[in-house]
Amino acid sequence: MANPADKPDPNLTTRDEGEVREEELEDIEEEEDDYEGEDDNDEATASKPQTREDAAASRANAQNLFRRMGVAPVPVRVHDVIVKGNEKTKDHVIEAEVEGVRQATTLQELLEAANVANFNLRALDIFDSVKITLDAGPPELPDTTNVVVKVVESQSPLAAEIVTSTKSQARSSTLEGSLKYKNIFGHGDIWDSSLAYGCDNSGEVGLGLYLPRLRGRPTPFTSRLYLSTQDWLKFSSYRERALGVSLGVLLSKNHELGYTLAWRNLIDPTQMASRTIRRQIGHSLVSDLKYTFKVDERNSSLRPTRGYSFVSTSQIGGLVPDSRTLRFLRQEIDLKYAVPLGFYRSALNFGVSGGITFPWGSGYKSRGSSVSERFFLGGNISPVCSLGGPSALWGFKTRGLGPNEPRREVEDDKSGDTYERDFVGGDVAVTAFADLSFDFPLRWFRERGIHGHVFACAGNIAELSGNKYRNFTAPKFLETFRSTVGAGIVLPTSLFRMELNYCHIVKKQEHDRAKSGFFMTFSTPSS
Repeated sequence: MANPADKPDPNLTTRDEGEVREEELEDIEEEEDDYEGEDDNDEATASKPQTREDAAASRANAQNLFRRMGVAPVPVRVHDVIVKGNEKTKDHVIEAEVEGVRQATTLQELLEAANVANFNLRALDIFDSVKITLDAGPPELPDTTNVVVKVVESQSPLAAEIVTSTKSQARSSTLEGSLKYKNIFGHGDIWDSSLAYGCDNSGEVGLGLYLPRLRGRPTPFTSRLYLSTQDWLKFSSYRERALGVSLGVLLSKNHELGYTLAWRNLIDPTQMASRTIRRQIGHSLVSDLKYTFKVDERNSSLRPTRGYSFVSTSQIGGLVPDSRTLRFLRQEIDLKYAVPLGFYRSALNFGVSGGITFPWGSGYKSRGSSVSERFFLGGNISPVCSLGGPSALWGFKTRGLGPNEPRREVEDDKSGDTYERDFVGGDVAVTAFADLSFDFPLRWFRERGIHGHVFACAGNIAELSGNKYRNFTAPKFLETFRSTVGAGIVLPTSLFRMELNYCHIVKKQEHDRAKSGFFMTFSTPSS
């Protein structure tokens, strides 16, 4: 059984010339031999040999071609790309995804480009099946081929989905249901409506649009109108509501640009908030531009055993001239690396994340940053999976460490439902981790991807805004780092990573919410 933690790599690399499958070459050779006898209305697949002699000759030709490809590149040129089966989808949508085959100059390159094109078309999620075959080109043009793309459009344009997820800095898991309507206008467009609800009374209603190509350019476009509620009463004495719209453009594989315009409201229904939270209660306008650079060369997002990932996110808020606009600068980085050790499929994963945010504009030095844009550490998620910035820290509860202030009053702290202090977040945060994963010797565990790991992590957070940068020193920041060690069992699935860990808190500070013991965590890979 294949390990469910391994992910298929969409970025197909060129295979060695000796690794090209003989079956592929036989199909191609049969198509070339029989092309002249085909009618233009026939299917774009080669007809089967009618006699034993024809079959033997075809196999000999294929074996000869196979040997040629193993020795040297076989020159070929794509004469035409023929699209079939699309009744609603525009030709240019399909042709844009298979554009790479036109650049191939050898048969080896063409086979790999066809594999990538097949993956790209399936990723559009508007076809039930995709088949790409190669036909011989016109007889008067030797060493040419026609690429035939045959698609079967989805019989039902409607699709419903229910998923659960756990995100960084989230208090609990979220149940989300969505209804998608695919390819309404034939441009590969996907319209969706979604409803999400969390066990912490958080929720979101949204309407979205996805376009694989924006005005003919290879830049996927997303837009979303949303109404959301986040309940942080238990941790920071406020509830956040937002109504807004977000726009996103994937400039290339590694570059993404997004813009958000939202009306945000922070409320304190308990009237118990600390001084810092009370100062930020009320309405504000969010207008921010975010740029993300992302590289993920790991072989799996749930159990990486080799490769690296790097994410950098730059954000600027306050792009409209309104006195209630939040003006801030925010930068996050995240670097992870996985090194295979060569025994029991063991690997060492280690990583470091950091982030800083600061207000800008008139009087920025004395003005506190928005609590919604600050960093919070802790939560029910594995740092092996999370990408983007500092957030996860084994053994610490959600928003369980960092700057905190006493609340106005306390009702009942013994029940565990109300805490006497608000965690207000920080303007600078750093986390680091190391994780050694390994297979168990029993075959039953290996076949299902169940494995063990030992880990260590550390992190810290501090305030800079509101003139508090004057009290910040590097030695003090390092001295107050929190740290955890532990071991556990990991049960990966195709959707999430489940861990049963024993965590031992090595170092924590006063008022931190963390304790040694067993913990069950569920983590989904970051997108």
